[in-house]
Amino acid sequence: MTDNKIEFFKYHGTGNDFILINSFEKEIILTKEDISLLCHRRFGVGADGLIFLRKKDGYDFEMDFYNSDGNKGSMCGNGGRCIVAFAKDLGIIRSETFFLAPDGAHNAIYYSHDKIKLQLKNVNNIEKHPLGLYLNTGSPHLVIYKKNNDIDVYSEGRKIRYSDYYRNEGTNVNFVVYNDNIKEIYTYERGVEAQTYSCGTGTVASAISLNKTDGIRSPIRLKTLGGDLIVYFNNIGKDIYSDIWLEGHVEKVFEGIYNL
Repeated sequence: MTDNKIEFFKYHGTGNDFILINSFEKEIILTKEDISLLCHRRFGVGADGLIFLRKKDGYDFEMDFYNSDGNKGSMCGNGGRCIVAFAKDLGIIRSETFFLAPDGAHNAIYYSHDKIKLQLKNVNNIEKHPLGLYLNTGSPHLVIYKKNNDIDVYSEGRKIRYSDYYRNEGTNVNFVVYNDNIKEIYTYERGVEAQTYSCGTGTVASAISLNKTDGIRSPIRLKTLGGDLIVYFNNIGKDIYSDIWLEGHVEKVFEGIYNL
């Protein structure tokens, strides 16, 4: 590619979509403005985030993740599953992989594009906040239970995300509808600053919250706008969870050349 053209690949994990850029052999650097424009849904390719696949000693690869606003992001579960599929498509990995992400090292298993499992960090603390449960699954999440899905996710989520209570770093906001066998999740994502079709770390946070409050055992399947995700975990003590895995499908949508 010339200096003003960049090759990109578009993937999504249950509707959570990302621009993937292969920076494994040749390092590619983009500005915050470049990333924001690429992710723009009117003037760019359009995505919830952008991920560089980079070479990293001691790992199969590094996941360098940016939110759609162009800022460095914290851990992204669906993005992690997407980059595993990308690495597989590029021939960098086979089935099991060990890679570096924004919150540290992760294991993942590629079975097929329909089934990719990503291991997330242990959860060692769950806090009761005024509106719900707060925990960090690689990214900070507030989980709020709702009786039905009549929720203004954007307005309500944005109000909470920018409230004085979370003014230091903000929070992702997950609204969980749990009635009988129905387990649905709707997420307002920090960095995207909108409702997304799915959120991996938010789904994990919601599943763990359901275990804590209602005793629902692993695995837990949650329905997002973009499809179902399954969360596996072990509860090894009060508010301590280990062996946490996120499972779901990933799809390659298209690839192309973008003129910067």
